[in-house]
Amino acid sequence: APVDGHDRGSSLGTQTFQGRGIFVSADMVEVVEHGKTLGDASNPRLRFKKAVVATGGRPYVPPDVKGLGEAPYTTNLNLFNLQKLPKRMVVLGAGVVALEMAQAFATFGSEVTVLQRSRLLSNGDDEAAGVLKAALEEDGVTFLSGVKVEEVQTLRAPSEEGEELPLISVSLTCDEHSDKVYLECECLLLAMGRAANVGSMGLEAANVEFHPTKGILVNDSAQSLSNPNVYAVGDCVANVPRLTHVSGEMAKVVVQNSLFGGQWRLSSFVVPAVMYTEPEYAVASKVISLDENGLVVPAPKLDPAVLDVYKAELRHNDRAILDGSDEEGFVKIFCEKGTGTIVGCTIVSSRAGEMINEVSLAIKHGIDLEGMGRNIHSYPTLGEAVMGCGLQYINSRWATF
Repeated sequence: APVDGHDRGSSLGTQTFQGRGIFVSADMVEVVEHGKTLGDASNPRLRFKKAVVATGGRPYVPPDVKGLGEAPYTTNLNLFNLQKLPKRMVVLGAGVVALEMAQAFATFGSEVTVLQRSRLLSNGDDEAAGVLKAALEEDGVTFLSGVKVEEVQTLRAPSEEGEELPLISVSLTCDEHSDKVYLECECLLLAMGRAANVGSMGLEAANVEFHPTKGILVNDSAQSLSNPNVYAVGDCVANVPRLTHVSGEMAKVVVQNSLFGGQWRLSSFVVPAVMYTEPEYAVASKVISLDENGLVVPAPKLDPAVLDVYKAELRHNDRAILDGSDEEGFVKIFCEKGTGTIVGCTIVSSRAGEMINEVSLAIKHGIDLEGMGRNIHSYPTLGEAVMGCGLQYINSRWATF
């Protein structure tokens, strides 16, 4: 977009250097220009007081599957460049991208098989996973569970123009079949998460600690643990959600903290996340914590067994009834045991992505579940289900005579 382009940046006073940035010391970056090598005398060298690494991530490709590295697999980077609809698609993975694309291509008419190593949404709500699996199966998606992929073979390479798709064979074992299974497809979609882009950029020379796939290790201010003058944002950072809106929020943190003496903390983030299937699946909670050394780590998973859970089903919601949607949808709000303090939320609904923001706001600013229930919601709206959870909390505390 023009607002993100170099011309816009130049008009605001920024300088742009074209090339690959590589740290050569703890306070210097060399810009390796096209066609040149590191150390070339003509490469610009920039000494900095503060630096930000924002190199993003890439689709993770498992290294231990025979033949996969040589196969013409597809990822989210090139999926939308397909010139024709694949007759058969095999999806390796069962997370957000996997399920979104599986349902979309099944709706387009592809025969889609999802290969899941464990259950769907491995870090999510069990009930939500069941509802979403049923919805995708109704759209024609086939699921195989407990999958171990043994080998990928390329039976036919794609044409250079992309008009003829490849033919790929996947051999695997799974829970549904006692014998080895062989699947052929014209599109093998890898959707097994992301790996950080942290290689070949001189982080060692800058004394910036990192994990080769998880990313740069940072503290609560998004600073490198080992070089506090280097900050990092987005998918190249270890142990933070790899979401566009989280990257944007981290950028705000870095600008405020590095340039204006701010004290904004990553651990204060309440993060909403949405999977854009039909129905949508949305969650919100605090997802970033710190270990004993001040390193950013994932927050512990919410355990409903030690929380109070309030649930409103959308089958009883008048807007859902009117629209003829969301018969299996619901809102769940999780509170600290014996209190109205909200710590998380799960929503399955056609408009879950719109509904979740109200709950994330409440968690962020300490509005308890009674406050949610006392807030008047427009009728008829799906958002009334959020209020319904609050009313359950209020009613559970009525005095009896």
